[in-house]
Amino acid sequence: MPKQSWWRKPVVVVPAALISIAALVVGLFAFQPWRLFIDVTVNEELPVAIEQSTPSEPSPAKSPPVDQGEVEAAGNEETTEAPTTRTVTAEGSFISHEHSTEGQARIITLEDGRRVLRITNLDTDNGPDLKVWLAAAPVIEGRDGWFVFDDDDYLDLGPLKGNKGNQNYSIPADADIANLTSVTIWCDRFSVSFGAAELIPV
Repeated sequence: MPKQSWWRKPVVVVPAALISIAALVVGLFAFQPWRLFIDVTVNEELPVAIEQSTPSEPSPAKSPPVDQGEVEAAGNEETTEAPTTRTVTAEGSFISHEHSTEGQARIITLEDGRRVLRITNLDTDNGPDLKVWLAAAPVIEGRDGWFVFDDDDYLDLGPLKGNKGNQNYSIPADADIANLTSVTIWCDRFSVSFGAAELIPV
């Protein structure tokens, strides 16, 4: 039997190494672990109603004075009641699921009828493919609550704007949210909740 040449051995080793490198690249792309060390802070102002102008009516010569209460509320909304132009219909506080998560969530109805999910004082980890969902699933503490939000009805409000700060998420006008009693920061790539809040009617 002829002796195998030493230079043929890398033919087996090289493909194995390439497969390992490819698997590593795919894993890094999927998990994006560096996101855990990168914070994105987004601070949006309180949403306001859109004024409807009527062309047939003359515009007032002078704008009405700004309500000082609204100005103060915008600067310190956590300790001041919402202005009369905004109605909070449900609210709750986040609990941690797969990642430590803090903050508050409110469903706000504006004077013009638009609805907004307002998340304030958010502090969670960053991650891949994070979404904000309104969901019908209950908020359950511990590992049992990590995976329940895609088991029932939910409404995807779009990508999480930042893992820290105060943010607004528009709720479609035709969306029926009567049975959507929770909000989750949902990692769509791995189907797991980073954190969630029960929305209690007020």
